[in-house]
Amino acid sequence: MLKKLLGLAPKLESDGSYSPSKFALKIGVSAKTDFENISYKRYTGEKNKILVICTEEKNLKMKNGKLFSTGNHPVESLLPMLHLRNAGFEFEIATPTGKPAIFEMWAFPQKDDHVKGIYQDYKSNFEKPISLSDFVSNSFDKIEDYAAVFIPGGHGAMIGIPENRNVAKILMWAHENDLFTISICHGPGAFLATTLDNQKFLYKGYNLAVFPDSVDNRTPMIGYLPGKMPYGLSEQLKSLGANLMNTKMDKTVCVDRKLITGASPLASNELGKLAAKELLKVFNA
Repeated sequence: MLKKLLGLAPKLESDGSYSPSKFALKIGVSAKTDFENISYKRYTGEKNKILVICTEEKNLKMKNGKLFSTGNHPVESLLPMLHLRNAGFEFEIATPTGKPAIFEMWAFPQKDDHVKGIYQDYKSNFEKPISLSDFVSNSFDKIEDYAAVFIPGGHGAMIGIPENRNVAKILMWAHENDLFTISICHGPGAFLATTLDNQKFLYKGYNLAVFPDSVDNRTPMIGYLPGKMPYGLSEQLKSLGANLMNTKMDKTVCVDRKLITGASPLASNELGKLAAKELLKVFNA
């Protein structure tokens, strides 16, 4: 009751899940982003597609059994896409089974016209994405069309995607064909899929940025999460041999070979800039 009075209690949604408290939203969500509308020397070649792997799942079960209302984080998804589109790339939206991509709409920057604009431009694609199985079946032989795979953040990236064998196939396909792989915040949870069926972790020895477990462990105190996370993502990646480049929820971004990662929603603009720069360096060469 005291937490509710202080605005620290997570909000109960109609489906029984919980979204962040008023206090957590006040300190953690901004109406506008720090997007920089940069004019890049656009890529005009044919290898201009980026596969965006979104989650179609909304509710993440915490250790205490409560459900966190999540999905794809809109800023972590759309800010990097803005930069990459400005650099001349296009997007193919996919979810595990082809169900609509789910967004954390409580985190949407309502006064940011750039973010609202690209969301509307791709709204129909988010609502009717392709399935990962269709992509694996129909697009693996079209490697000449693709430049990168992008896995946005949001806690929803930890529901089903780390256990999805098609995700593993796509990450291996990108790796073997020298495509870029881009991810941010909790999106690197998808990398765990590469260990399915006792396979060696694809990114062992890589430097990467990811949302720190230490922050996830503290957020229940302010009602951002309704309980402790089911497992620690950054610790799992570290235990598999990844070299973590950040310990805080900050603007850290990192490139190691063809892997480009960012630490948190605060890194969304920086990740977009870095990804655009790295892709153009290769494809405009």
